[in-house]
Order: sequence, then C-alpha cells, then structure tokens
Amino acid sequence: MAKNIEPKLKKIGEYLKLEGDSKFLVPEYQRAYSWEEKQCDKLWQDIEDFIDSGGTDPYFFGTIIISCQEEDKNLSLIDGQQRTITFILLLKALLIRLNQSIEETKGDEDSQRLTRALEMKRDRIIKILYKAKDEDIYDILANFENVQTADILENLSINEQFSSDLKTILNSHDFKKAENEVKKIKYKQRNNKYTNYFRNFKFFYTKLLERSESNINVFSEYILDKSEIIEIRSWNVEQAITMFNSLNSDGMPLLDADIISAKLYSNSGDNREDFVEKWTELKGLVSDLEQRRIVDIDSILMQYMYIKRAIDREYISETGAVSVTTPGLRRYYTEENKELLKNSLGLTAQLLKIAKTWDIIKYYPTVQMSAKFNENIKLYLISYLYRYELDEITENLVVDFLHYLLKLFSVLELEDIGYSSAKFKTFLFGLNIKVVDKNTEIEEIKKDIKSHINKNWDKENIEKEILDYNKNPLVYLSEYIYSKKIDKKFKLPEKYEIEHIMPRSGKNIVQIRIDAGLSDEEEFLSVVNKLGNKMLLEEDINRSIGNAWFRTKIQSSVKEKKGYKDSMFLLAKNMIDTYRDSSEPVWTVEDINKRTEKISKEISDFIFS
Repeated sequence: MAKNIEPKLKKIGEYLKLEGDSKFLVPEYQRAYSWEEKQCDKLWQDIEDFIDSGGTDPYFFGTIIISCQEEDKNLSLIDGQQRTITFILLLKALLIRLNQSIEETKGDEDSQRLTRALEMKRDRIIKILYKAKDEDIYDILANFENVQTADILENLSINEQFSSDLKTILNSHDFKKAENEVKKIKYKQRNNKYTNYFRNFKFFYTKLLERSESNINVFSEYILDKSEIIEIRSWNVEQAITMFNSLNSDGMPLLDADIISAKLYSNSGDNREDFVEKWTELKGLVSDLEQRRIVDIDSILMQYMYIKRAIDREYISETGAVSVTTPGLRRYYTEENKELLKNSLGLTAQLLKIAKTWDIIKYYPTVQMSAKFNENIKLYLISYLYRYELDEITENLVVDFLHYLLKLFSVLELEDIGYSSAKFKTFLFGLNIKVVDKNTEIEEIKKDIKSHINKNWDKENIEKEILDYNKNPLVYLSEYIYSKKIDKKFKLPEKYEIEHIMPRSGKNIVQIRIDAGLSDEEEFLSVVNKLGNKMLLEEDINRSIGNAWFRTKIQSSVKEKKGYKDSMFLLAKNMIDTYRDSSEPVWTVEDINKRTEKISKEISDFIFS
C-alpha cells in the first residue's frame, strides 16, 4: 500500500540523525537561508529559559513538513528549512565546544564522570553530522581529515548564493579554521562580511563559550533529548505543499491564550456575562491591532506578565541581582500565578487597559518608527505607559520616554550581540522596576539609560558601525533626528517607502552607476544600501521617480512630474534646498560617503547625548 502522511513526534537528536544515503534537501524554489542573529537570539533565549525553568516536559519547536523522494533518500524541506539549518549550525558549534570541554576536564580525576558524559554526547553529534558509524569515531578523533564530506543537507535553492558555507563550517575541525575558510563578502567590513551561515554559527559558538563544562553537558542533553518537533512526512510533493499552505493560511491556534481564556471563563462565576462582554471587547480590539501588526493576544498577555513581575519585583534578589529567566505564558498564568486567573474581570481589565493604550498610540509616528527596531522595545514602552491612566496619555508623554529608549535600541541595532546579552536584557529588566514605578521620576530613568550607554559603548566605535550599516531602521531614525534638529514635528504618512537616492535598478542604471563613479557592480552593491543613499519618501513619489536620474528627482520647475519637492519628509526637502542652485546636479559615490559620515555623526551624537 502506498504511503500517505506520516506524522511523528521526534527529539531534535532523532530528527537530525539520518540513516544510509538519506539527506535533507532544500528545493530549488525555496528562499535563501535568511535567519539572522535576532532569530538565533530568540531561539537561544527560548532554550535558556527552558533549561533554567527545569521543565520536565520536552520543549516544542514546531512542525516540520518533509516531502520524501527517491525511496526516502531525499527529504525535501517544504516547511522547516530555516530551523533545520540552524539546528545543524548549533550542533556544529556545540561539537567544537564539547571537544574543548573534554580537553579541559579529562586530566582531572574528579571530573572523570563528566568527561565521559561529554565524550558520549560528542560521539553522538559526530554520528549525526557526519553519519559516522561506531567504528569510524576513533579514526575521526585521531585525525579530523578522516571525516567524510558532510552530506547531511544539500541546498538546491536557486536563491542561495552561499550554500557552500554550511559544508565549509561542518568540514572545519575548529572555529578558527571555519572562520578562515568561509566566504567573505566583498566590500563588507567586520561581521557584515560573513554570510548568515557563519554569523549564526559564530553566535552560537560565542554563547557556548560562556558556559562551563558541566553546563555544556546539560545544554547538550536538552538540545538532543529534551527538545522536539513534529515531523510530518508526505510522499506526494503537491500534498506536502498544500499542507504547508493550509497551515500558513489558517494559522496555528493561540494555544496559550485559549487555555488562559478558558480558565478565566471557568472562574468568572456570577460575573460570567460581564466577563464575556469584556473579553469579547478585548479580542475585537486586539484583532484590529493584530491586523495592523502592532500586537496580538499573546503579546498583550506577555506584556502584562512583564509589567506584573516588575511591579512585584519578582526577579530582583535581596542583593539587587537581576534574574532574566522568564517563564512561558502558560506556566506564568496557570502555575506560578493562579490567583490572577481567579479574578476574571480584574485580569481582563488590565489586559484591556494595555490594548487600549496601544490603540491610543498606534498612529503616533515615533511609536510607528520604534516598531522598526527590536520587538522587545514594546515591552518597556508599554510598561512605562501602564503607570498612567488612559486619559493621561499624550503624544508628548510617549515621545519623551521613547526618545531615550530609542538610544539604547539603536545601539542594539548596530551591535553583533543580541538582546539576550547582559548589556541589554539584564539592564532593561532592572530598569523596568523603575519604569513601572509611578514614584520614579522620568528624569531618573533617562539618567540611567544615558549612564549605561556611556559606560558600555565607545562613541567612535559606534560611528564606525553606522558607516557600514545597510539595514533600514536607522533610516527612520535619521529623519527623526533631523526633525528634532530643525525643531519640526516628526511625521509619517500612511504609505511611504525607503528611497534609494542612487537607484538600485532601472533601465538607466548602468549609466547612473558610471556617472556616480561606480564602474564595478560589486562596489555599487556595497554602496547603494548605505545610510547616506537612503531616506524616507512617500510611496506614490517613490514609485514615480525611484529609478530616475538624480537631477530628475530634485527638479523643482516641472510641475506635472512628482519629485522630492512634493514630499513632506524633511530630509527630502533638505535635498532640494542643498542642490537648488546647482546647474548640473549629480549624485556620486563621494556624495553618498559624505552623507553617510554626516548621518553617522548625527546618530552617534543622538545616542550619546
């Protein structure tokens, strides 16, 4: 009988352990490996919190859909490509760290049991990554050159430029060799010159270096045997893709919120009618906010948990030490704080207050800009606003606090270390105690943020990071800073885009590049996304002139054609003023670099002021 669908709950160690000639395949139509450090940081936070909680039930990392082909030898990743590659990179980083830990413990008689446990986990990972048999382990340990070429995963994606980096990393004996041999992206500097493969591998390796030998042993156990996925195997490609699309379009159920609301309903008693009315109001409001990608019901529950834990000083020891271990939503509400669920109307009122606060501030331009940064900024903004009644919240009140919060999250945008670093998460957890306290003046919070930044970062180094920055959040910040500089209100229209002053594409792009002094295409690609070549522009204007010559974009005499002259954005207007008297305006690589340097100084001044 032909096979149909085979779902199976598997530990990560079991899922990645392939037999014989079997291998994972990334199909041709899949996107490139796009996970960045922020996704790895979130994964790391989840694992750390799971380990710290001492949970006995396995941690669930979602569903992976596989289409089986060639008698199950080719396992095409229909859904789960990013997680699978990331788990492989994590295991490789863990293998290197295990080798180091074994060397550090094997000479100590008191550590013989630990050394043996580490060796067993090392051998197991070698079997997973290199499909080694028991008899192969000795030869591999004696000389890593004996390892077979890693073929656990083959990437066929036409969108992937750097698929060889995964094999390079897997075939490297240690971190240094991998660092030396992976691809370096031309014209990129520092960490930006590496691909996502190596940057994520480096992230995990750096995190693992912070753990002791005994912690490495525990971590290995949790990854291999206490973390799991549901693997769904299908023997029909169309069926697998349909299943994937169905899951994506329908969405996975909000399990935590469902359980919490069910318990609230059960505990509502004589107030059931009022509870249903208020919960319905909450869900309706949150549904609208979710459509606008502001918050969902899980976010509201999470934000209240952060607020309540800060108010109760739950994670501060008597000595002032900050614990960043955070329980999951279900555990917090249904196990650790059952009393909250007994007051159905009371808890719903608090959740509704948070949702209404977001509804009030959702159109504030500074709030919309902050949403472009790390999502955790929302936790601390809402914690601050929670101290006020709804009718006390004004745009000036929000901007006054968010202005300082943005300084720290701008640094996070530039740093290689993630939010889970002590410089961010530990500091912000401690700060949140003051943020939720009505008796703590805002000036004291501002002072703490300013002092923390000046203590932990160097202004000159931050400026250098900005020079090489090629993402978009700081483009918004640049407009915001300029509006403050000239004492104008920061505004965002309903529809706007990132404008590339020198276009990225278009029918005239070759000549535009030559005029800019960029005959080399790779150099062009390294320059076109710099901050100095970007600004905000209304969608309709950008669509009209996005690929046009610079002189066309800044023209002010032709009334029937849109240009920077029609924009409400202050930096676009400034561009008109700057080139108003130029008879033959051009935009060159020198102009881009000069503007990038100017913006770099303005942003660093903002951060450290």
